[in-house]
Amino acid sequence: MPPESAKLQALDQLNGALVLRAADPKCTTATIDHDGPMIESHKRDALVACQGTRGYQPLVATWAEEQLVVADEFRDGNVAGGEDPLSSVKPAFGKLPATVTKRYFRGDSADYYEPLLKYLVGEKIGFAISVDMSKELRAVCAGEPESAWQEMGKPEREQVDVAEVEFTPRMWGMDAEPLRYIALRFTPLHTDLFEGATVKYHAVVNNRSELEPAALIEWHRGKAGTIEHVHRVLKSELAVGVMPCQLFGANAAWFRINIIMYNLLTALKRKALPERYRLARPKRLRFEVFTLPAKLAIHESQLSVQISIAHERLEEIIAARQQLLQMLESTRA
Repeated sequence: MPPESAKLQALDQLNGALVLRAADPKCTTATIDHDGPMIESHKRDALVACQGTRGYQPLVATWAEEQLVVADEFRDGNVAGGEDPLSSVKPAFGKLPATVTKRYFRGDSADYYEPLLKYLVGEKIGFAISVDMSKELRAVCAGEPESAWQEMGKPEREQVDVAEVEFTPRMWGMDAEPLRYIALRFTPLHTDLFEGATVKYHAVVNNRSELEPAALIEWHRGKAGTIEHVHRVLKSELAVGVMPCQLFGANAAWFRINIIMYNLLTALKRKALPERYRLARPKRLRFEVFTLPAKLAIHESQLSVQISIAHERLEEIIAARQQLLQMLESTRA
């Protein structure tokens, strides 16, 4: 991963300042959700990722409670998410405001990285991270007695059970603080005609002993509603889905500018627009706020504009503009 240029670092500082301004000062909890989208690109210098797709694979850290992207790291497609994820996680926690007193982290198996785990433990950050299912861990899960498993649910095709297992990976020193492993067991309700019933296992490592296994799994799954939403908006409703050129630095700047735009829209929804826009995506904001149908009319050498929207909506937009103007004036003062 090449070092960032001074201009790219300036964009990062701008985004950090925006996060501090946009965040609710009363929010004392920060859960960082970490993941990396795959951006397909067929530019000449785009590299092939492990999935066989040519493009880029940046890392994104999102503050779940505030829906703000606090850090990002642009990467080539051949740089996997498990290659030093700490380089983007550590700056994310460093950009949180001083009012945050409770810090948490959620990630997938790409974050199952020894330096990252030791950093989270050392900083006393509560975390839950998906685990690479090794042969040793699979054997431990398969050896658990039936009485240790608790049913979480029974979807249409499989039964899901959860249990806490005792496991210490080779990478974790014997003198280090022990980690907690929660295992999931997926048992098919209907056997396959040729392969039979294949039981699958999944595991999550964490240090949140105050949560029961089922509650811990549900909390960890919650990241799908935050970080995946950010990826979808960035790729489908902003301009991240198409890289502008073949230059790595220019594409990195393009990605970060879209991150800033995402946070600006979040600040707009929180600071100026009515509550009903709190979860609005850019597509809706373009339709209801940014683009308004109007008719120009000239009468007695005077130009007038007739806006064909409800009076209540027009008052909301005027109030939002006044709120933004007051914010701007207070910043200048």
